[in-house]
Amino acid sequence: MASTYSQIYLHFVFAVQNRISLICPNWQVELYKYMSGIITNAGHKTYAINGMPDHVYALVSMNPEQAPSDLMHDVKRSSTLWINENHFVLGKFSWQEGFGVFSYGKSQIPGIANYIEQQKKHHAKRTFIEEYIQFLKLFDIEYDERYIYKPIE
Repeated sequence: MASTYSQIYLHFVFAVQNRISLICPNWQVELYKYMSGIITNAGHKTYAINGMPDHVYALVSMNPEQAPSDLMHDVKRSSTLWINENHFVLGKFSWQEGFGVFSYGKSQIPGIANYIEQQKKHHAKRTFIEEYIQFLKLFDIEYDERYIYKPIE
């Protein structure tokens, strides 16, 4: 076959180091645009990106040339540098290690994109951890509670 044809839709979830609420509304939209640019420049398409002060959700149509873990490495590394260079936070900003990634079919994209865009509404009803564990269970992903995104205790 002369070409590669694919349809890969992934929902990424990642959190600020120690789940500290550092992503402020006054630069949040800029951050999402910056991240979307990283995703686009890597040959992917961002369908939705949103979050809360301590975490981000991104729905991406993936180019099969790059592994999801490599994309997340690039997004986290570049956005960390951008946040720190712009002095958006006091001290040093960083993302927590690891991420969640969940796959969807084309018919599910409008629903999950809407879900991502409505983050504030969803978090009025349940915490990020409750929501994240619900995704893990829904996708039958085994997990160790010691390694679920934890806030500073």
